[in-house]
Amino acid sequence: MPAYVIARLQDAAPHPDIADYIERLPGTFEPYGGRYLVHATPHEVMEGDWRGGIVMIGFPGAAEARAWWDSPAYRELAPLRSRHIEGDIILVEGVPEGYVPTAAARAIRDAAAARGTA
Repeated sequence: MPAYVIARLQDAAPHPDIADYIERLPGTFEPYGGRYLVHATPHEVMEGDWRGGIVMIGFPGAAEARAWWDSPAYRELAPLRSRHIEGDIILVEGVPEGYVPTAAARAIRDAAAARGTA
């Protein structure tokens, strides 16, 4: 099942370390089957407050994403970003082919009924 590393990064002042990080980053995730899905593209806030930039890297699975994150190549490179840009980074698995959300809705209905809010 595919997995995604999603980063919401705060805007930062230009710095050579950030440029180095951006140039070198693909070389760290490509060996694990990673590829950019979103990078340096504008976004439109549809609801709520979402400041900063978005980066999304797709992987064949969570194991490959974790292996990349823990790899010596990425661990060496990560400080170039983290010293200059604050943000949130998550790993999330995708849904399987043919996913239907009715089971999730049913679980919410059952939980609401158990709480007496149905």
